[in-house]
Amino acid sequence: MKKTSIYLIGSLKNEKVPIIGNELRKIGFDVFDDWFSPGPDADDFWRKYEKTKGISYKDALKGYAAKHIFEFDKSHLDRCDIAILIMPAGKSCHLELGYMIGKGNPCYVLFDKEPERWDIMYRFANDVFFNIDDLKKELLKK
Repeated sequence: MKKTSIYLIGSLKNEKVPIIGNELRKIGFDVFDDWFSPGPDADDFWRKYEKTKGISYKDALKGYAAKHIFEFDKSHLDRCDIAILIMPAGKSCHLELGYMIGKGNPCYVLFDKEPERWDIMYRFANDVFFNIDDLKKELLKK
């Protein structure tokens, strides 16, 4: 029987990503969070490298590094059954969540606290949570 696969979506700067990943692995899920391994400054280093070469952002998005990293992430987004966005998170994370929602996958948002600014569009997610225990209970129903 195939394990349910979860794509953890989050910021490279959020140190809780692998910790949450480990908690979900402990309860039997196949969790993909390997994108976290390049470290918190990976995007900044990529930008600096491309700028050093005189490449614009628009052109850098067409380069080998961007294509490779994009395809790596997308291949795992496509193979996973569920997506969880770990907050706080930026634009890329929200694009990934939107992609998974658009594919019809179950998607959840795990907030670190109640946001100061509320946003109605999180209704696109199947549910939102404010602690890992409630999220785990929901996932175990699957």
